[in-house]
Amino acid sequence: MQDYGKETPLIIEEGSGIFIKDVDGKEYIDGISSMWCNIHGHRKKEIDDAIKKQLGKIAHTTLLGPSNIPAIELAKKLAEVVPPGLKKVFYSDNGSTANEVALKMAFQYWQHKGCKGKTQFVALQYGYHGDTIGTMGVGGIDIYHKVFQPLYFKTHFAPAPYCYRCPLGKQDRDCTLQCLDELENLLKNNADQIAAMIMEPLVQGAGGMIIHPTGYLSGARALCRKYNVLFILDEVLTGFGRTGKMFACLHEDVVPDIMSLSKGINGGYMPLAATLATDEIYNAFLGEYAELKTFFHGHTYTGNPLGCAAALASLELFEKEHILDNLAPKIKHMQTKLNSFKSLEHVGDVRQCGLISAIELVTDKTTKEPYPWVERVGIQVCHEARKRGLLIRPLGHIIVIMPPLSIKVDELKRMLDIIYESIQIITNE
Repeated sequence: MQDYGKETPLIIEEGSGIFIKDVDGKEYIDGISSMWCNIHGHRKKEIDDAIKKQLGKIAHTTLLGPSNIPAIELAKKLAEVVPPGLKKVFYSDNGSTANEVALKMAFQYWQHKGCKGKTQFVALQYGYHGDTIGTMGVGGIDIYHKVFQPLYFKTHFAPAPYCYRCPLGKQDRDCTLQCLDELENLLKNNADQIAAMIMEPLVQGAGGMIIHPTGYLSGARALCRKYNVLFILDEVLTGFGRTGKMFACLHEDVVPDIMSLSKGINGGYMPLAATLATDEIYNAFLGEYAELKTFFHGHTYTGNPLGCAAALASLELFEKEHILDNLAPKIKHMQTKLNSFKSLEHVGDVRQCGLISAIELVTDKTTKEPYPWVERVGIQVCHEARKRGLLIRPLGHIIVIMPPLSIKVDELKRMLDIIYESIQIITNE
C-alpha cells in the first residue's frame, strides 16, 4: 500500500466504447473491462437511456416486502436465459454477496431437511469467491485469505485442475483428470458433513485465470450428485458471454443447484447481483409463519430498480446485436495472436477461454520458476502498457487480458500488440 502513496494516481474522468480517458486527456483501451464487468463498452446508449427512463420514475424502493417492476421483469428474464431449472432469483449487490447468499442458502437448506451435520463446504485450491467472511472461508488463495483463517468455518480444499502447475505432478500426456479422483476421495470421506461444493466453472479468475481441462466441470457435478452434496457455481466472472457462451456451465451442459451472478449482469454499470436456485432449494424454505423457515437475509439496495433496468437493457443487447454469435472471430484472433507470445523467452504459459486470457511470466521456462515478488514484474508490464495507451492489471506475475465483448478485431489486435511489446521490453530489461 505504501507504493500507491508514492505513485501518481490514475484518475479516470470519462469513457466511450472500449476507451477510458484520464483527467489529463490521455486515452486508454479498457483492457480489463473495468474489473471484468464491462461488456458493451462505456456510455452504451441503450443502457444509458434505460437508466434515465427509470430515473424519471423512481431510483430505489425496498424489496423487503414490496417489489418493483424492473426487479420482477429481470427475474423473469434471468430465469429464461440461465440453464433450465434455476427458476428462483434472490437479489443482492455484488459478487461477494451473491456467493454469501449461496453459501447460507446451502447451509440452511440442509438444516430444514433435518441433516444438521451438513455444515462444511468443499472448494478449490486457488479459488476466489469474494471478500466477505463467508466467501473468504471458501477462498483458496493464501495472500488474500490466510490471515483471516481463525474466522472461518470448516472448508475442504480439493486440488485445482491447474494444468500448467499440476498439483499432482502430471504432464498433459499423463492427465486423465486424476484431480477428480482426489475430489471424489474428499467427498466420499466427508459427505455426511458437507453441505455444498462451490467452484468457478471453467476459469478460476483471481487465482490466476486458471483454465480447467474439458470434463472437469461435468465430472465435479456428477460427483456432487453421487455423494448428495449441493453444487454451487460462481458465474460472477464467467457469466454473460465471457467464455463464448452466455454462461460457462453451458459448455458442458451442467445445471447447478445454485448459481451466483454479478459483474456483467448489467454491463458493468452499477452494483447488482443475483443468486439463482432450483425449486428444490426454494421449497425447503416454505413453512408456517411460526416455523421461521424464512431465508433471513437482505440488503438495502436489493433489487435496485436502476440496476435492474440496466440489466434488462443489457440482456436485450445480447439479442439485438447478436453478441454471442459475433464473438467467434474475436476469440479466434485472440487465440492466433496469443500463440505468438509463446516465443517470448519469459512467457511460461498462455491460456484462453473465450475472451478471457492470461499470460504467465516466468524467470525460466524449463523450471517454471515464477518471478519473485520483489521484482514486481506484472506491475511493470502493466505500467509499460499504460504508457502505450492500455489499462490492464496483473495477478502477481500473471498478465490478465479481459476486454469488453464489444471490442473490434482491429482494437483487439492493437491491445495484444501493446501487451506483447510491453512484456518484451520489461522481461528483457
